[in-house]
Amino acid sequence: MTERDGLAHRVARLMWRAMRWIARLIRGEVVKRVGGPARARVIVIFALVLALNGADTSTVGAVAPQLQSSLHIGTTEIGLLSSVSLLVGAVFTIPVGLLVDRTRRMPLLAVSIVLWSIASLFSAFAGSYSTLLLTRLLLGAVAATAGPAIASLTGDYFPAVERGRIWAYILGGEVAGTAVGFIISGSLASLIDWRAAFVVLALPGFFLARELWRTVPEPLRGGQSYLQPGAIDLNLALAAAQARAARGESGDADEDRTAAAQAQAAYDAARRAGAMPNPALILHEDATRMPLMAAVRYILSIPSNLMMIIGSSLGYFYFAGLTTFALEFVKSHYSATQAQAELVLALLVIASIVGTLVGGRLTDVMLRRGALRARVWVPSICYIGAAAFLIPGFVEKQLFGLALWFVMIGAALLAAANPPVQAARLDIMPAGLWGRAESTRTFIRSLIQALAPLLFGGLTSLIAGFYPKQSPIGTHARAVTAPQAHGLQITFLIMLVSLVAAGILMARARETYASDVATAAASEEQAGAVGAVVAAPAG
Repeated sequence: MTERDGLAHRVARLMWRAMRWIARLIRGEVVKRVGGPARARVIVIFALVLALNGADTSTVGAVAPQLQSSLHIGTTEIGLLSSVSLLVGAVFTIPVGLLVDRTRRMPLLAVSIVLWSIASLFSAFAGSYSTLLLTRLLLGAVAATAGPAIASLTGDYFPAVERGRIWAYILGGEVAGTAVGFIISGSLASLIDWRAAFVVLALPGFFLARELWRTVPEPLRGGQSYLQPGAIDLNLALAAAQARAARGESGDADEDRTAAAQAQAAYDAARRAGAMPNPALILHEDATRMPLMAAVRYILSIPSNLMMIIGSSLGYFYFAGLTTFALEFVKSHYSATQAQAELVLALLVIASIVGTLVGGRLTDVMLRRGALRARVWVPSICYIGAAAFLIPGFVEKQLFGLALWFVMIGAALLAAANPPVQAARLDIMPAGLWGRAESTRTFIRSLIQALAPLLFGGLTSLIAGFYPKQSPIGTHARAVTAPQAHGLQITFLIMLVSLVAAGILMARARETYASDVATAAASEEQAGAVGAVVAAPAG
């Protein structure tokens, strides 16, 4: 072990201990900030569900060198492993969205997590590339439940005025899970074997499914089970809300007025801006009962929703390609060892979590001040800004210098775009369509995202073919060649155009977003699906 490598190991250990100490120190403050133990439990469990999905996606990239050596495959085959699960997930997510809107979501989510863990275990024991590819197909099928179910449940647990902040906490789990997939899976693959990484990845799922089944009750739809700040026991809080709803009663008058104001925050902002609903898009029926294809056509007919779906999908496209080959890029382009690469990835995760939290909270504050369109134009700025900062980060060769700062800022901006976009999609959709709206978005996003590993891997191989054969870079095991390193660098730079396109599309969504918010509110009122408390576009 070199002196540099030993220093990186010591820094990583110190960072881990510092993070544990900080976590213990601020745990009480975090519970206080999210509104009490009951709310914290829901947020943490939802975040952990997305963390599993993030860990699974990044694990393939983390163990890519070992997979290439063990199964005798190239970058294109590695990209296919990530793509097939996304493609299958896209196929299954539409019918899953219908189930989410019409059945109990907690059992559906818990069962899917168990099946996901079993499929991950099968991946660990795959004897060939074709078998591993088959297990990735199964993983994609069962992972399709997470997005629609969590989006629908979040809308029923939390009012519109704070959904950006709540989504920031939940999506922080996805970022943390991606870090686990990179750092822990990569370390296990290097120290033991790539199969160990899949085994360790699968085990937490069984415990999470048990916790979800036992401790998180099913909320009433349409916002009748909003968790009020200060709630301690989750079951008691929801039981009281459900009992009041069953009797047609309300709780404390002040609490009711606060809940109504929170639920209608986006609608009130649209009304103050003079936005008028689009008569052609106002629903005059119970959205829950809409046939599947009619619902999908309606969801895609909402102008700002279509722009946000495609824009955010392009952001995920770049993120998927980046995470698949990030470890190889850091080790080859910057001549970093495994320990140094993991340290860098840990710093990028911290930057991403900070960006996620700031993005969600900032747009909630702006919404309360009447800046409704902030949930659209802030992500637009973030996507374009991320592309601008990543360019010098990828060009610079000295990792522990300006390159790291540029890449960290780029990662923070890329992550900051997600919470406001998630909240904005609930704002413009009647509550009865939340599950199918999220599944439609997931379908399109997965199709676009699934192309990323294949295109990134294929373009890298194509560009590498123009360079003469050279020795591998660095002394670490399974190092990539110099042509592959050049190929990855140029590919990462070329694909930044997807982030610029995402920013442009999000900016275009500003034109109709306020009107679509008002239209969703009018649909709720016309259908009579919910009462005054939730007669808001997001609630």
